[in-house]
Amino acid sequence: MTGLSIIVASGDGERFRTALVMALAQAALGGGVRIFLQERAVGLLEGDDADAYAAAGLPGRAAMLADALDTGIAIIGCQSGLALIGRHASDFDPRIGWAGMVSLLHDLGNDRLVAI
Repeated sequence: MTGLSIIVASGDGERFRTALVMALAQAALGGGVRIFLQERAVGLLEGDDADAYAAAGLPGRAAMLADALDTGIAIIGCQSGLALIGRHASDFDPRIGWAGMVSLLHDLGNDRLVAI
């Protein structure tokens, strides 16, 4: 199965949720998957939206992110994004990788590339 690389291109929580759903589905099908959070999207690695989804019985963003990391999905934050939000890599889960767009594209191989 061809791998999947997903770029989250903005700080929009709905887009990140969609990326997480796609990534978890790809992993469930046995495929490799990476999510790259570009610039301000790095801020989505913090916080939660569980209250907005609880009534529908859906998990919040924090739970979905934890599931993705536990599943082995590569979550990669943009190094420039850390500077934009005034944070450091050590402030985040150590399973989150940090790189730039050049690295992501360099390692793309035969992955399908989706930007959300």
